[in-house]
Amino acid sequence: QVQLVESGGGLVQAGDSLRLSCEASGRGRTLEGLTMGWFRQAPGKSRAFVGYIKGTGGSTNYADSVKGRFTISTDNAKNTVYLQMNSLKPEDTAVYYCAAKDSRAYYSDQYYTQHWNYVYWGQGTQVTVSS
Repeated sequence: QVQLVESGGGLVQAGDSLRLSCEASGRGRTLEGLTMGWFRQAPGKSRAFVGYIKGTGGSTNYADSVKGRFTISTDNAKNTVYLQMNSLKPEDTAVYYCAAKDSRAYYSDQYYTQHWNYVYWGQGTQVTVSS
């Protein structure tokens, strides 16, 4: 079992930056064995992939809509994954979720972009970007 707690959402203006945090906990669980994904869901829309980071190796992958603006990083000592969001746009407004999945070498990169493959989810944090 892995518990995920997100924080850092809020109301900002277009062009501002915001950093979301997601702390993972669970007996004997560390980020190294997990792939941590970020997803978002805007009102009336389905949950969309934002990016992920693999615990082993630290490779990342981002949705085209956020590439170059968002960065995912981890602090293994704190068992925390971060989503740094820069140059925010009104269309980034959504509830942001972090999710975790046990990493496996045979999973493709595409596998980790699909929210239905993730087992553990945080409660979500609202990000609102005003124009």
